[in-house]
Amino acid sequence: MRKLATFSAALCAATLASTAAAETGSPNVEQQLQELKTLRQNLEQQSQQFDLRIQQLETELYGESAASAAAPADNPGRSLGYRPGKGFNLFNSDRGEVNFGVFSYTRYLNQKDFERTYTNSFGATSDIDPRNDFQFQKVNISFKGWIFDPKLNYLFYTWTSNTSQGDPAQVVVAGNLSYHFNPAFKLYAGIGSMPSTRSTNYSFPNWLKNDHRTLADEFFRGSYTTGIWAEGKIADGLMYRAMLGNNLSQLGVSGNQLDDGLNTASGSLWWMPTTGEFGPGEGLGDYEFHEQLATRFGVHFTHSREDAQSQPGTNSFENSQIRLSDGTLIFQANPFGNGSAINQATYQMAAANAGFKYRGWFLEAEYYHRWVDKFDATGPLPVNELDDKGYQVQAAMMAIPKVLQPYVAYSEIQGEYGTPHDLSVGFNWFPFKRKEFRFNVQGLYLKDSPVGYSSVPFQVGANGWAFTTDMVLAF
Repeated sequence: MRKLATFSAALCAATLASTAAAETGSPNVEQQLQELKTLRQNLEQQSQQFDLRIQQLETELYGESAASAAAPADNPGRSLGYRPGKGFNLFNSDRGEVNFGVFSYTRYLNQKDFERTYTNSFGATSDIDPRNDFQFQKVNISFKGWIFDPKLNYLFYTWTSNTSQGDPAQVVVAGNLSYHFNPAFKLYAGIGSMPSTRSTNYSFPNWLKNDHRTLADEFFRGSYTTGIWAEGKIADGLMYRAMLGNNLSQLGVSGNQLDDGLNTASGSLWWMPTTGEFGPGEGLGDYEFHEQLATRFGVHFTHSREDAQSQPGTNSFENSQIRLSDGTLIFQANPFGNGSAINQATYQMAAANAGFKYRGWFLEAEYYHRWVDKFDATGPLPVNELDDKGYQVQAAMMAIPKVLQPYVAYSEIQGEYGTPHDLSVGFNWFPFKRKEFRFNVQGLYLKDSPVGYSSVPFQVGANGWAFTTDMVLAF
């Protein structure tokens, strides 16, 4: 019916155009013809928008699979154009669909306020080399959709961090396959993030900050690894996700560096009682301007037996996920300064979070508790267990709806070897009144940072201010 209406409108426009052209005596023939062509083009665009809106409503009512399966019957082999959350639909038929998306940004980073040296809790001093540069920082290109059956889904992506040239996992080609049995049980296999904290449970890139976390979140969290996981809806507003993986982070780690334990597991349970949702990607901030209070409460637990993950026949190590609260890597040589090295350790971490959104206002807090014990070491150690706690708080408001979003974030680590903390003050500016393109401007104050690497604006041991300006594209 929609196509018939569009065809009829186009036919009427063409007929009127022919009639106008026959009136050669009129000085406005060309103008009228152009107006009719413009009208026809607008009608075609409106028809595409109607199709897209109908599909969005079908997705809300029946679920993604039903809407995706229904679309090809009407339009076999055609593109559905741009769809928020999915990117550009390149192809859609009764055999499957292909969606294309990009996350990328350019960053200016200024760390000139950093102190030039840092002394850890054992008295060892290291140099800090501040940066002041422009970077076309990251390009993430993704292809996702379904094939043969709307329940059989795929995600393939390439990920590169240009500031990490020469580092392990500077370029990653990854993805996963999944089968969606029903809303309560979806099974995945491939590379994914351990659901160890709020930020590693599908909220990226819908953050207030751009592509980096608070110090506490970065210190406690797990990362990306290869494994299998299940997720689904238990009841209205109640969701779960559970994953079994190779280790806490497989970035830069080859298969030969992994042990045969297969004992890394992580799970998350979250509840959205008031509205049953928390915005796109359940992200941070209330860009959508909820008219009803949206709430989200979540818990996480992660367990892993970790080792140094060295290359066979070498004494080097790749495991950089577990640190003391002064930034010391536990798997580095002589981490406690007594001549002993750690070969293996057990990591356990619990996290709990609560978030609220209402009419552009946003507030969220997360608490962390980490235990590292059961050390296998080359000699005696001064401790039997590491017991660290921490928290983060983030808040934002839409000062100008759809345009300007100031925010503030604070985190602290209450560790056995120091109490580092950070404070972020910044804003997001959306010049096109769309989330897909924004400028992020931020000032970040660091005190004894225990984490850092080239793709984030902080360094291990950093004290002082870092300033960033990012131009971000995400669709």
